[in-house]
Amino acid sequence: MAFEGLTEKIAATFKKLRGKGRLKESDVKEAMREIRMALLEADVSYKVVKDFTKSVTERCVGADVLEALSPAQMIVKIVNEELTALMGSDIKHITINPNGPTVVMLVGLQGAGKTTNGSKLAGLMKRQGKNPLLVACDIYRPAAITQLKVCGEKLGIPVFEKGQEDPVSIAKEAVQYARQHGHDMVFLDTAGRLHVDEILMNELKNIKATVKPDEIMLVVDAMTGQDAVNAAQSFHEWLDIDSVMLSKLDGDARGGAALSVRAITGKPVKFAGIGEKLEDIEPFHPDRMASRILGMGDVLSLIEKAEKAFDAKKAAEMEERLKSNKFTLQDFYDQMVQLKSMGSMQDILSQMPGGASLKNVQLDEKAMGRTEAIILSMTPKERENPNIIGASRKKRIAAGAGVKVEDVNRLLKSFDQMKTMIKQFSGPGAGKKMKRMRGFGGLGGFPGF
Repeated sequence: MAFEGLTEKIAATFKKLRGKGRLKESDVKEAMREIRMALLEADVSYKVVKDFTKSVTERCVGADVLEALSPAQMIVKIVNEELTALMGSDIKHITINPNGPTVVMLVGLQGAGKTTNGSKLAGLMKRQGKNPLLVACDIYRPAAITQLKVCGEKLGIPVFEKGQEDPVSIAKEAVQYARQHGHDMVFLDTAGRLHVDEILMNELKNIKATVKPDEIMLVVDAMTGQDAVNAAQSFHEWLDIDSVMLSKLDGDARGGAALSVRAITGKPVKFAGIGEKLEDIEPFHPDRMASRILGMGDVLSLIEKAEKAFDAKKAAEMEERLKSNKFTLQDFYDQMVQLKSMGSMQDILSQMPGGASLKNVQLDEKAMGRTEAIILSMTPKERENPNIIGASRKKRIAAGAGVKVEDVNRLLKSFDQMKTMIKQFSGPGAGKKMKRMRGFGGLGGFPGF
């Protein structure tokens, strides 16, 4: 995940500060030197780093901080606030045209992920009740038109395309088409180049002048670091962009682009691509990102993921089944599928407070897959009542799942232990009993958890 190296270095710096108790001005300045080096290694713009550390230092060497009961905590708070301010303070939304349709012009270098992430954004808007239209304005790469149509089909969003006609005319006709057919949002997927050049920029300026987009959104590859910032600056000078979307923020990026692009352009980062699936996009929350960088986790985003993954009706049904001690292997499988839809266990761990410090903890994702395979190899009757699974059934299940009989036995034993525990905590005084329970992580007894 992006910022991993930066998070480790900043965490180490804060650990030194906490170990000192009372702090002197020299301690603060030494810590700022370490943070400055960590930011530069994360490919953050030198000017941004200089201004950031200067601002933090000025706030940290004040008497209110150095004489505080816990000066190290005060410094963490200040760094968190300054990081949040650096990335834009609060969440920003797309500028909506009340007279419709809202036209969003997507621009960026070739390979930045413009087509895919533009489609993701259109999909997000559709899930929020909008009726978007995707427009293929990249006439120079037939593959880009095909890619947009594939994405549109998967998302159930129509794509307006005219092959390799003039992109300015395509954009103009698309907006007219959207107005006539009730589309309230139009996403123009424009052409990119490997490098910013005058021919490309003039074409984009002509599209801008013709359709007068409500928002020009620059798609920036978070993995390109300082190059992304340079590209953002060039696009802004030519087109006066309105916002930025960071793609590939889930990759092994140093994260410098996210921390630099807003300071350099003055324009907010509004969205972030966080995975390969078309659903993997989320609004960019500067405060949450700052917390993740400082190793405080991102619990709010984790909760939002859980809310999307878990069905409220099923959750209520599951609660009733637990209360009546009717929890089955089918129930466990359903819960496991919902948990998997939130992402890998490593990703979930990284969003929990202190999760960054546990990055070396080995989570056996394959074991979860084996558990899933074992349950799927059972008949519905066996999942409902595992007590009927004898030696011959175990051999059949193991063969079907591609595992050993010992693995099946281990799963069944864990399930029995869970059933026993559920029975203990589902009777009278269950609430008090639950409070006394320690060290049980819900699914911890099962292989892979």
